[in-house]
Amino acid sequence: MTGGWLALVESNTTGSGRLFCSVARRLGLRPVLIARDPDRYPYVRADEIDSVVADTAAADAVLVACGRLGGPIAGVTSSSEYFIAVAGEAARSLGLPHPDPEAVRSCRDKSAQRARLTQAGLPGPRFAAARSAEAAVTAAGQIGLPVVVKPVAGSGSTGVRRCASLAEVDAAARYVLATDPAELALPPQQSVLVEEFLDGPEYSAEMLGEQVVGITRKLLGPPPYFVETGHDFPAPLEPATRTAIGDRAVSALRALDLGWGGAHVELRLTSAGPAVIEVNPRLAGGMIPRVIQEATGIDMIFHVVAGAAGQASPVRAVRSRSASIRFLVAAAAGRLGEITGAEAARRVPGVVEVGLTGQIGQDVVIRHSFRDRLGYVIAAADTGPDAARAADAGLLALTAPIAAASVGAGGSPC
Repeated sequence: MTGGWLALVESNTTGSGRLFCSVARRLGLRPVLIARDPDRYPYVRADEIDSVVADTAAADAVLVACGRLGGPIAGVTSSSEYFIAVAGEAARSLGLPHPDPEAVRSCRDKSAQRARLTQAGLPGPRFAAARSAEAAVTAAGQIGLPVVVKPVAGSGSTGVRRCASLAEVDAAARYVLATDPAELALPPQQSVLVEEFLDGPEYSAEMLGEQVVGITRKLLGPPPYFVETGHDFPAPLEPATRTAIGDRAVSALRALDLGWGGAHVELRLTSAGPAVIEVNPRLAGGMIPRVIQEATGIDMIFHVVAGAAGQASPVRAVRSRSASIRFLVAAAAGRLGEITGAEAARRVPGVVEVGLTGQIGQDVVIRHSFRDRLGYVIAAADTGPDAARAADAGLLALTAPIAAASVGAGGSPC
């Protein structure tokens, strides 16, 4: 170890958490996972990552864990949005680079976030927080149908539904408020957010600090849900529209006292211009950083880790092309057989990566969220249409047989 420890407070079980550790090693740092149960993360053992058991809900416990490492701490961060605030508190106590923990916590409460954005005068949906299904129905009647019902603290489209009737509002709110948090894979929900549905294509601004790395076009599955089935980067937009979306995202970060590290700002392009749907104080999920790296050469994970370790460097694109990702999404509940066609997908011109996340024999439960994904295809090309066509063709090569089984529909609020 030449540059000290990079402490990662909890993590994603796969994907970016593993990459955070890999980047730390590239920077000459020694990654260590601080977690309640390090065994939850298979990559820790596979990659021989050090780990420390601690109560990661409390910054003081994280600081005690850091003190037991026996060497200099170069940075404290997290790849999981649920622990970014705690990591920020610990980093602040150690005099290390960090986001504002209070701003992160406020942002993660979607009701508080929406109130601050509205107070700042940023265009967005009318909204109300509701602590019961009855209150959600009342709010929807006042806002006007259709509305979107979502958890106040959530991610990955979990529990998010467009509702065209008050009966649907009631069912969607009850699903979020009454379902076991472990089943939802979300923190306990004390209320739901009821928002005006804004029509128009959906985009996201990918941010490092206040720098707009680029704008992503989001592809969504069939309503009334908001499952992301793919992404295109950069989004096919006129320069003026791209600038307007980026400027709106920067204004949103400033309104929320954010602007350090990664952020993912979701917007809809309405007839009145870009409207902020929500701000996430973290890098995008859905493998968007990987897509951006393929298109531009910018490694957003590298820049976040380097920034946390005090090794920030300029963010510059080294190439200019397009990239797309398409997700293999389960179409029905049941027992998953062997996913076939991966090699055929890899042979499609333009395809640069194929990943299979579903496991043979697993029970597939339709949850209308990111957890319905079974795999993905990433493609790159000189133009956006070519990248999108290659990703679509690669996805068509994959087959995921699902045999009927006595598996429920995942508590769907349908």
